[in-house]
Amino acid sequence: MTTADDATALAHPQFAAALRELDLDVEIRRFPDETRTAQQAADAIGCRAAEIVKSLIFAADGVPVLVLMDGASRVDVERVREELGAGKVTRADAKVVRETTGYAIGGVPPFGHRTRTRVLADRGILEHDVVWAAAGTPHTVFALDPETLVAHAGGTLVDVREPSA
Repeated sequence: MTTADDATALAHPQFAAALRELDLDVEIRRFPDETRTAQQAADAIGCRAAEIVKSLIFAADGVPVLVLMDGASRVDVERVREELGAGKVTRADAKVVRETTGYAIGGVPPFGHRTRTRVLADRGILEHDVVWAAAGTPHTVFALDPETLVAHAGGTLVDVREPSA
């Protein structure tokens, strides 16, 4: 495990500050190449894509919402809409993602954001002992047990994964 000081050096400064505030010591890995997709991250870490947690920003009736989803699955936007009781849910654009979280797409962590947003966490991420998520940049990831990750994100557990074909 890296120390909080090591995390400061590896993670995005905003995310490193969140780790210090939460008093979390997590393992952070930095890669020379970007890991903007769940599969790229899984390949770099040496785990399965399902053990990656994607932090995805959607707009529900224009209000940003964060959805945490395992890297092997896709978000069912209709299920998100139903869960939120929203009229319309769309994927947020890069500008909204950065304004809401403080991070670029591909590096959004599950917590430590610029603004407080509602968080929906798909139950599928609880199927693993340890999951990996972005540490604020497309080059960094961190490991944490999924229950702790969801708790720190302030997430509500839901079923918003697209059904398997």
